[in-house]
Amino acid sequence: MLIYDIAVVGAGPAGSMAALRASQLKKNVIMIERNDVIGRKILLTGNGRCNITNTAPIEVFIRSFGEQGRFLKPAFFAFCNNKLVDFFNAYGLDFKTEGLGRVFPVTDQAASVVHVLRKCLADHKVTVLFRARVVRVERNDDVFQLQITGGHNTNICARRVIVATGGISYKETGSSGDGFRIAQALGHTVVDLRPALVPLRIQEPWIKQLQGLSLKDVCISVKYGNRTIVSPRGELMFTHFGVSGPLVLDVSSTVVSALREHETVVLSIDFIPEIGHEELNAGLLSECAHREKLQVKSIIRHFLSQRMVSVFLQVLDIDVRKRAHHITKNERLRIAERLKRFSLTVTGPLSLERAMVTNGGIATEEINAKTMESRVVPGLYFAGEIIEGCGKSGGFNLQQAFSTGYLAGEKASA
Repeated sequence: MLIYDIAVVGAGPAGSMAALRASQLKKNVIMIERNDVIGRKILLTGNGRCNITNTAPIEVFIRSFGEQGRFLKPAFFAFCNNKLVDFFNAYGLDFKTEGLGRVFPVTDQAASVVHVLRKCLADHKVTVLFRARVVRVERNDDVFQLQITGGHNTNICARRVIVATGGISYKETGSSGDGFRIAQALGHTVVDLRPALVPLRIQEPWIKQLQGLSLKDVCISVKYGNRTIVSPRGELMFTHFGVSGPLVLDVSSTVVSALREHETVVLSIDFIPEIGHEELNAGLLSECAHREKLQVKSIIRHFLSQRMVSVFLQVLDIDVRKRAHHITKNERLRIAERLKRFSLTVTGPLSLERAMVTNGGIATEEINAKTMESRVVPGLYFAGEIIEGCGKSGGFNLQQAFSTGYLAGEKASA
């Protein structure tokens, strides 16, 4: 009976990198994938362009994952962003850096990343079993038995197993939660699964009027209970159900957690973060005095896009045709206040299936951070999104997948 050195469950970024690293170390590796191709979810990242990593220092990567960042520190040092770029460069794929340090392939095609991974797997003679689903893993003495269904209906034996099945977001990519069920059956704890990097639903009915409008340089704040969290400057986009865009995705995990304890979570937009409240109020006073015959909508257009103006004044209950010299002091103060804090009531996130990333997962205290090996079942390893926690948008989560996959593949080969 053939016993593989390592069986990798899942052929996403974490699984592919784990298999490649193990094969580089001369191990006999089989990778098992539910889909008929590798890297299905990679093709969706970055709107099909694949924001593969970020140029930020490792310390920023660690902070990006909040409480779980410390656990990921060994993985990020073992295989950092520069090593990831060098790996793809060696196979002829170059990258470019865009705003906020986001790194994309120069082709602007996520398929270019998948192509390199596929070629590497072939070059290193990694056996890949497609259209196969692992439904059960058992450990007998020093050998794992993996029960397979999906046209194969067989068992695979391996001395080490790396589970890299991802989360449960984007189910059409094969992320069905199999890895969590396998881990639980082997005695692992799965921390509550929640959506992360997910758009938010907004209560106000006028939100539909702004569908498709993108705000390029704003700040947002999230208020719940006695706490207020303020974002850096960035981009927000309105949808027919609420808000999305990088700023919203990055605070979504906080919002999801807050909604579990608080009935009301308010998201506020600062349309002009470069100007303080007092300076803004003085500027409005000057504009109204010098352009007294202009309608208020024309005054507001100095600060907002045309599509936003009518909704903004509608919310303030101010007639768009009102002349500047008829604007009262109270109205001017309200305009200044709302330009700095335009509040929206969050009712909840989109479903977990619509989230970019799954928060929660295999409890990190049950995984050795230096090896990615289970502390519950010797010889079992984890990599990628299946591990508890998530990072902010901008390439941090894909880097986590490649880094933990690399470390798991290397240590499972030891």
